[in-house]
Order: sequence, then C-alpha cells, then structure tokens
Amino acid sequence: MKMPRLAVLWHVPLMIAALSMLLPLAFMFTTALSEPGQSLRADGGILGLLWPSTWRWRNFAEVWIQVPFLRYYINSLLIAGTITVTHVFTSACAAFAFARLRWRARDAIFLAYLATMMVPTAVTMIPNFIIVRFIPDVLSHGLPWIDWSALRHLGPSLAWPKVGRFVGLDSYFALTVPAMFSAYGTFLLRQFFLGLPRELDEAAMIDGCGPWRTFFKIILPLATPGLATLGVFTFMAAWGGLLWPLVVTSQDSLRTLPLGLQAFQGQYGTEWHLMMAAALLMLIPNVVIFAIGQRFFLSGLTVGAVKG
Repeated sequence: MKMPRLAVLWHVPLMIAALSMLLPLAFMFTTALSEPGQSLRADGGILGLLWPSTWRWRNFAEVWIQVPFLRYYINSLLIAGTITVTHVFTSACAAFAFARLRWRARDAIFLAYLATMMVPTAVTMIPNFIIVRFIPDVLSHGLPWIDWSALRHLGPSLAWPKVGRFVGLDSYFALTVPAMFSAYGTFLLRQFFLGLPRELDEAAMIDGCGPWRTFFKIILPLATPGLATLGVFTFMAAWGGLLWPLVVTSQDSLRTLPLGLQAFQGQYGTEWHLMMAAALLMLIPNVVIFAIGQRFFLSGLTVGAVKG
C-alpha cells in the first residue's frame, strides 16, 4: 500500500526533528574521544567539534583510573536497584489495597494520598532532611538498649567497603528509604489493577485464597506491563538523581555517578573529554533497562487510556 504524498511530506520534518535529537548524543560521543581541550577549540568550526582530528579511545580507561569511578558505579547500581525493587513492591501493595479491597473511606484516603503529588519535591526536601538527620537521636531514646552511636560509626571504621553510617546522614539509609514510596507509583498501578476483571478475585476466594495469596499469585503476574513500566521510570529517576544525594552525603565513598561527574570539574578548568566519557558509561544501565522492559513499557503507558 503506497503512502500518500502529503504523508511523505510530513515525514520529512519529523525525520529532521528526530535527527536533531541525536545531535547532543553525537557531540557527547565525539567529545569523549577527543584530545584534552580539543572539544573547546573553535578553529575547526562545527565540523571540528563533531569530528575530532584524533580519536582518543583511552579516555574511557582514564575515567576509571583518575577517580574512584568503580565505587561510584557500585553505589549507583546498589542505590537505584534497591529503590526500584522496593518502590515497585510498596506501590503494588498500596495499589492493590486501593483497587481490589473494600474498606471504609478508601476513596477519600486515596484522594488525600494523591493530593501529595501536587507538593513539589523542593518543598518536602527540608522536612525529609530534618527527619533523616534526627532519626539516630530518636532511635537512641526509643531503643536505649542498642548502642546506636557504635552502629552509626560502623561503616567509616571499615577499610573496605566504606558503607557510611548505619542510619542518619551519610548512609545508604538516607539515600534509599525516602525514595521507596510515592503516590505516583501507587496511582499508576492502581489504574492497571482496576482494569483486571474482579471475577478473578472471586474465583480465588472460592478456591480458598486470601488477599495476600491473591495478590502474589494472580494480580502481580497479570500486572507485569504496569510493574515493568513503573520499574523503568523508577530506575531512571534514581539513577540520575543528583540533588538529594548531594544534600544528605558528604563522604566521597557514598557518591553516586551524578555526583562523581563533578570530580572532573576543577577550580581552573573542566576535563570535558573525561566527563563526556564518564557520562557515556553512565548511560549504559539506562539503555539496558529500557531495552529489557521495552515490550512491557509501551503497553504499560496506555494504562487507563481506554475505558470499557
């Protein structure tokens, strides 16, 4: 079937727009392979910026040598992976309660829960920081038989790996726990759960399944597209998070990759070739996660778009 001429004309500007989206990525790649300072020289014009005279592949190796990049990578993988798994699980539990269970004031509580999405993250950052800061003091008063002062300083006393404090600031607790819960994930999965036939719950109840067994054995396997969609969104947000790790950490051993990129920026200059090489290495997990969840991701985006 031939495409109409008008449709072909519309595809031309769309292709130009698509190629323009790849231009920053191409510039990042060529900068990562350029000599130190070559990407900033203007004598070669635009062609000199997009096609360096010398391709320097060892920039990718120098990234791992010049800074503890492996440590930053491990931190980011550990933090983003923990946040993704726990966030998807807590959102699924809350969504199941709001979508499949019947209890008093369910809809009113859900609306109040949903209203928290209108509060900007910058507004809640200071209260979250204060809570994380004083959690060790609260625990020391509530559980006086535990030596929390020793646990808080357990991480820095270890030679490898330095894992920070047990709770409070400069800890994996501060980097992961506040991001494990969100109204957005609950809303997304609730819309997906509402699309599943209620006859499944009734059939499971007749077979003797309780709420938890119905949740794990029936609802979750059928909600794979929604779970994958939320997982992709959560991982990308946690992987590229900058502001919250910057606020709650001060130790270099707890830096994530977005913070680690600052190591290539000095007082008198920036090593752009190494920073771009590190940025390309940082993109790899995002590409892998999206490639794995792509077939679920596209179907999960249409959750709630069609009713009936």
